[in-house]
Amino acid sequence: MPKMPRHRVVLILALLLGLQAVTTDLYLPALPALKEDLGASMSQAQLTLTALLLAFGISQLFWGPLSDRFGRRPVLLWGTGAYVMASAGCAFAPSMDLLIVWRTLQGIAMGAAVMSARAVVRDLYLPIDGARVMSQALTGLGMIACLCAPAGGFLTDHWGWRPSLMALSVFGTLTWLLLLFRFQETLTQVNHRAFQPRSLVKAWIEILKDPTFRAYCALSSASYLGLFTFLATSSFVFVRQFHLSNTQYGLMMLSMSFSYIVGTFICRWLLLRLSVQKTVALASCLTMSGGISLAFLAYWGQDQSWYGPLSVMGPVNIFMMAHGVHQPCGQSGAVSPFPHMAGTASALNGFLMMLGAFFMGDWLGAHMDHPSLALAQGMLMWSLCIGLLAWTWVRRLPAPRP
Repeated sequence: MPKMPRHRVVLILALLLGLQAVTTDLYLPALPALKEDLGASMSQAQLTLTALLLAFGISQLFWGPLSDRFGRRPVLLWGTGAYVMASAGCAFAPSMDLLIVWRTLQGIAMGAAVMSARAVVRDLYLPIDGARVMSQALTGLGMIACLCAPAGGFLTDHWGWRPSLMALSVFGTLTWLLLLFRFQETLTQVNHRAFQPRSLVKAWIEILKDPTFRAYCALSSASYLGLFTFLATSSFVFVRQFHLSNTQYGLMMLSMSFSYIVGTFICRWLLLRLSVQKTVALASCLTMSGGISLAFLAYWGQDQSWYGPLSVMGPVNIFMMAHGVHQPCGQSGAVSPFPHMAGTASALNGFLMMLGAFFMGDWLGAHMDHPSLALAQGMLMWSLCIGLLAWTWVRRLPAPRP
């Protein structure tokens, strides 16, 4: 089987992982507008995110074994094709209930892309090199995210929320075409028993018992949940509380994506000089600095005239720089012990991450009377969790084999 060149792998991975950023970041500026247009409650508006993410997480438990049994390519083509159709359904949804249904289907389809991306890295690369490749792909994801929020804000301001959601279908179509014509199968050994219930449960138990998986899964999940807290609250903080336009809000998100890109470059620089564990520990200092300063400014400045967008985005940018380190290290580290069932390990990691996002979204929906305080409380909690994990559990792990 001919091996794809590294630059093509990185491009495909960036687009697959970018589906998640596009599905949330491009959609967020439209969230307050569609809430008002469809006459929805705050809890229903949050459900368009949490239902998507729960479906995304659960679906990976099935996509992973399917990809170990039949290969990455068929799962990617079917999943991305379904994503395109579900995205079009979201754009034309006549009610909030139907929008939630389509967003759920969109999350199921999106699971195939993101899960397979992590599995492809393990198929092709050993752990240390895999972390570097994942970091390069996540740099590409950051570039995509840089465009998503400003584009979503611009589309919403000028044409409404439906064109913003239709843009997701366009992005999915371009990704599907690249997969169809340029992606080669990466799975070299099919696991014929991967989808048998007994084998599947046995595999889940084996993965969950592994301390490396648990540590890196917890790290990547905590870092993602900090980001999710921001994503779920930010449109209400900036558009409703600070009275920014959707386009201005998108530009705020642009700065966050740029900080994330910088973080992925820092990650690669550190990995050339330090172990994964030391890299994560150093990045966690940035994480905690961002979370603590965000909470301090929110509580101190809530009723002050100087408290505004920069008081939020400064600390969030610090958090996002560290997020650019934790995600490639955490996601590649979680699947590294399982070359024989990378799809299943990737799926379980994704499921646990999204399960956390579902419960976090439910909590946020009940605490949005003061959106900036809900944002600060959530990000502070996850920042402290990351610091604790990085300096204890992850730091005690043996160094991965090069």
